[in-house]
Amino acid sequence: MVHKINFDDIRPFDDSEVNQSLRILLQDEGFQHILQFIFKDQEKIDQIKLLLSHVHTIKDLQLKFMYQMVDDLILKKSTDGLTSSGLDLLDKNASYLFISNHRDIILDSAIMNFLIVLEGMNTTEIAIGNNLLIEKWIEYTVKLNRAFVVRRNLPVRELLMASQKLSEYIRRDITRKNTSVWIAQREGRTKDGNDKTQQSLLKMLNLSNIHEVGEGFKELRIVPLSISYEIEPCGISKVAELYKKQTEGFEKTQEDDLRSMGEGLVRPKGRVHFGFGEPISSQIDLICKEETISNQIEKLAEIIDANIYSNFKLWPNNYIAEDILNQTNTNLDQYTSEQFDRFSTMLNEAVETISGDKEVIRTMFLQMYVNPLINKRKSLM
Repeated sequence: MVHKINFDDIRPFDDSEVNQSLRILLQDEGFQHILQFIFKDQEKIDQIKLLLSHVHTIKDLQLKFMYQMVDDLILKKSTDGLTSSGLDLLDKNASYLFISNHRDIILDSAIMNFLIVLEGMNTTEIAIGNNLLIEKWIEYTVKLNRAFVVRRNLPVRELLMASQKLSEYIRRDITRKNTSVWIAQREGRTKDGNDKTQQSLLKMLNLSNIHEVGEGFKELRIVPLSISYEIEPCGISKVAELYKKQTEGFEKTQEDDLRSMGEGLVRPKGRVHFGFGEPISSQIDLICKEETISNQIEKLAEIIDANIYSNFKLWPNNYIAEDILNQTNTNLDQYTSEQFDRFSTMLNEAVETISGDKEVIRTMFLQMYVNPLINKRKSLM
């Protein structure tokens, strides 16, 4: 007899829990503040509350409310346009494990689901760290939007058990429930623009594998996703955090995460592109040639990275940053003088805003934009 695992402590809410959860959410003081911050006008807030009180399913919530919010409050107000590639090549009726680079706490998965809905596919379940469930309204909001919880910062034995359960949950979603899943390639956002898949993520996914390593990863139908913002979300605060880590041993707080969530939603991001790769099933055969599981995991991480780099869309800012950093004009054909001036202004603002060694800070900010260019070139070699 197969032992049935109880996923209640990590799963999203289901349709039977929508009404009760929304009632609790609408009475939450923190959620009231968020509605006030977003909509300002009380009449509009009352309309939103009325709309939410008549929502009965997760699908209704996402299509009637969240989809419109992403479009109106994020895409139209803080971006200069959204494009995507590759989604039309995926089977709308199949389930996938989307593994992407990670640049923004909320936007990465929210915009991805917006695009998936546009394509006529069902929204994915989203992995979110329990360290981000800072307040009750955040937990309820994400669980109402098909997010499941990744438990972090546990003692070794508990962490292993939690990882096993998480692995079983993701594999069940994809192979038995025909439900797609999104998970970031690493814990925490990339701060320096150098996107790298953590092997610990792949080891976690392999914990629920009952086949050979390659076969187990094939059944997860991994699709690498490349997320590219013209203007790095929270770029100044990312560089500030990196600088403090190197000079002061900076430790991030929950307040820092909360601030990053807010900044990511409202700060300008320029143009945005999501590049969906093809499922890497055939490429996974390459890892079988490696002798040890450790080497196979390492090879798989390299394959995912190469796919993310090759589908990553570069912007004029990436080329400008390289020219400034190297004091050359090699990339002149990739940008205009107006674009150069805008980026230089952004660079100067970052250097002035962050306290510390100005030359080091300047280099860090530039490197954040140059690293994707370096990685893209490597993938084309």
